[in-house]
Amino acid sequence: MIAKLTGTLDSMGHDHAVIDVGGVGYLVFASSRTLSGLAAKGDKVVLHTEMQVSETDMRLIGFASASERDGFRLLTGVQGVGSKVALAILSALTPEELARAVAQGDKAMIARSQGVGPKLALRIVNELKDKMGALSLGPAGIGIPALVGNHAADAVSALQNLGFKPADAARAVAGAEEDLGEGASLDALVRLALKKAAR
Repeated sequence: MIAKLTGTLDSMGHDHAVIDVGGVGYLVFASSRTLSGLAAKGDKVVLHTEMQVSETDMRLIGFASASERDGFRLLTGVQGVGSKVALAILSALTPEELARAVAQGDKAMIARSQGVGPKLALRIVNELKDKMGALSLGPAGIGIPALVGNHAADAVSALQNLGFKPADAARAVAGAEEDLGEGASLDALVRLALKKAAR
């Protein structure tokens, strides 16, 4: 499975980009939010990716951050939400806004996304509230994304991959970034967060 692409931006359409990696052009579908954040043609691009395979299709989906990719995975786990609908939601809402909408039961906020009606929005809220709630709330119920900077979502994801619970990982990363400051590198953030989570 392809988990990450690092290459140069070859071309871009309204719902995809072509990333040149060592002379091979990867067609990567993405949210409009991710596409709008890409550099100019010929510049270096780094995208987290998810491979989707079905009987009739095989596609690579790209994300600007690990938190966007994690949100996509949660969304596509909901009945009736395919990759196009998930990307439409992530085009309308940041991962943090999605987590907040789910935690607060705000189906109207999710229904603002193209192709999402009230019934589907309600199903998303109901199915994701237990899965996403831990990620969106910190020690005092403060949104973790509000506390953390660019590498925070990747650091939280790294700790979760090592077996830490989402809430514990988010708390440890928030504490580590508070100590190190927003400009901290991902490596430094993960190292300190691991120490804090292990206490």
